Amino acid sequence: MASANAAETHQERGKRVVDEALQALGGDAYLHMEDRVEMGRAYSFWDSRLSGLSLAKIYTRYLAPAPGQLGIRERDSYGQVDVRASDLKESSAVLFDETGAWEITFRGARPLDDKRFTNYKDSMLRNILYILRQRLKEPGMAFYSQGSDFWENRPVEIVDITDADNLTVTVQFDQLTKLPVRQVFRRRNEEFKDFDTEVTIFAKYRDVGGGVKWPTTIQRDRNGDKVFQMYSDSVQINKNLTDNLFTLPANLKLLPKAK
Repeated sequence: MASANAAETHQERGKRVVDEALQALGGDAYLHMEDRVEMGRAYSFWDSRLSGLSLAKIYTRYLAPAPGQLGIRERDSYGQVDVRASDLKESSAVLFDETGAWEITFRGARPLDDKRFTNYKDSMLRNILYILRQRLKEPGMAFYSQGSDFWENRPVEIVDITDADNLTVTVQFDQLTKLPVRQVFRRRNEEFKDFDTEVTIFAKYRDVGGGVKWPTTIQRDRNGDKVFQMYSDSVQINKNLTDNLFTLPANLKLLPKAK
């Protein structure tokens, strides 16, 4: 096996590592995951200092993928625990779909500014967990192995994944579990005319049903500063989430777009 792997090209090795990661996440069951509900604690940071803590329930539903377009809808619900229902009582939410994003409060729904939605879309399209579910067969996707290394004292395989628009994310996969543990990409910062380095760390994978694995700890850093952490106490999949979670009610007041 070692000699066979040694004969691989960088492209073949990269594709093999990615395929092994998909199988480690659940293979066919992962590809057929229709929706997901994550509930736990979400922390936000400013200058690496804690700036906010919320109880969060994140609803996600996958759509039929199209190249370069979002194939996902997401509702990030924040509030307090309803002890009687053992659930989250929503006080506010942020809704993302394939066309835009809105902040929902008791005042109504306010469209988020274009930059925030653009960054969300870019981050999702370059998220390895999304790529493995939605983009592997997309025309123009390329995989290039950068070889092996160590990250936090564990051996990892490093793969550059590039799409048809020449957007790249570099992913580190644990050599033992085959699971993705860290990803890095750069995004143009139009304000300062340079680049931001976006890092996401995935940890504490659990079997969330049907053989599918999902990380229960996710951390995002920007330019070396921690900006977000999510610790999920529970993750459930294939809950038959309905359209009403991901659409604005007709009677909800639409507020001016955020500036």
